[in-house]
Amino acid sequence: MRKALQIGGIAAGVVLIVFGVAAVVLGVKGGNTVNDNLSQEFIVGSPDMTPSAIQPEIDAIKAEQQKIAAAQKEANVSPYTFTDVEAPDCSVAGEQVTDGNSALCFGKYMRIHALGSSSGLTYAQMGRYAAKADAPPQFTDFNGGTNDTKYAEVDTKTNQPVSNGARNLWVTETSLTTALYLAYTGSAISLFGIVVGIALLLSGIGFLILALSGAIQKVPLTKSETVEAPAAPATD
Repeated sequence: MRKALQIGGIAAGVVLIVFGVAAVVLGVKGGNTVNDNLSQEFIVGSPDMTPSAIQPEIDAIKAEQQKIAAAQKEANVSPYTFTDVEAPDCSVAGEQVTDGNSALCFGKYMRIHALGSSSGLTYAQMGRYAAKADAPPQFTDFNGGTNDTKYAEVDTKTNQPVSNGARNLWVTETSLTTALYLAYTGSAISLFGIVVGIALLLSGIGFLILALSGAIQKVPLTKSETVEAPAAPATD
């Protein structure tokens, strides 16, 4: 029994060490891949990407949201629930994006820029087409867009409604922001893999130490399995 336990402990230790090393290697490789790809994009934060420098744009966005809310109230239509706009607690002004944390920070500022171009409206709140100048407000998004082709501007060359430029810009900005957020997610998963790998590695070493140091002793017999020693011969 003791021998079987030792062999099992050694096998478990070796397996944990192998998995631990593999997890650490894959985690490091994944993190390096994310960082290398980000570095190759040469993304540098603009001067306004600090909490204090971005605040005027945030204030302007909130002011535009209030104007739209007032216009909706005047037109007697259901008001939008506007997205929150807050300054990030990080800064990447003048810095190159080379890792997951800086990618996440840059993405937060990009979202603010996107909201600045849409007067605080999100993709779902903007109209698909550019609205005519005389379109009734209740048929627009109150920011130059509409979903009703009857009130949309028409391209004279294609005879098709003109797409809403602000909405298209939002799609581009959001796509880039999502890619940056995924880079951060990849970095976080990479770090998690390294931590788990180290934990597995230490556990495996611990199993080997227990198995090889003789810490696993012979399993004692239970009371029912105890064999009584033969009685000593009687003496005169």
